[in-house]
Amino acid sequence: KVIMVLHINHAQEIGSDNQKAIAELSRHNILLFNQSVLLKGVNDKLETLIQLSKTLIENQIVPYYLHMLDKVQGSAHFEVSDKKALALYQQLREKLPGYMLPELVREIAGEKSKLPIF
Repeated sequence: KVIMVLHINHAQEIGSDNQKAIAELSRHNILLFNQSVLLKGVNDKLETLIQLSKTLIENQIVPYYLHMLDKVQGSAHFEVSDKKALALYQQLREKLPGYMLPELVREIAGEKSKLPIF
C-alpha cells in the first residue's frame, strides 16, 4: 500500500487543480494523510480548523497531525501559545467527530516520534 503525507495548513490551499491531483491519487488507491502546522493568523481560529478538516475529508484525506510550530529562527510571528493551542484543540474536540480530529503534537529534537500535546 502506498501512503502519502500532505502538508496543507488551510482549506483554501485545496483549489481545483489540487482537487484533481488528489482525486487522481485516490483513484490509484494511494492513502492520503495530512499534517498541518498551527499558525498564528493563518489557521488559529476554530472555524478555520473545522473547515480544514471538513475539506480534507471531502477530498479523501485523513486529518492526521496538527503540529505546534517548531521554534526556528524567523518563525516567531506565527507561534501560537500552548495555552491558546490547548483551548482551541479542546473546542475542536467538542465540534468534530473523532475521524476528523487531527492529533495535536510537537516535535522535539532527539525524540523518536512526535509527542502528543493533549
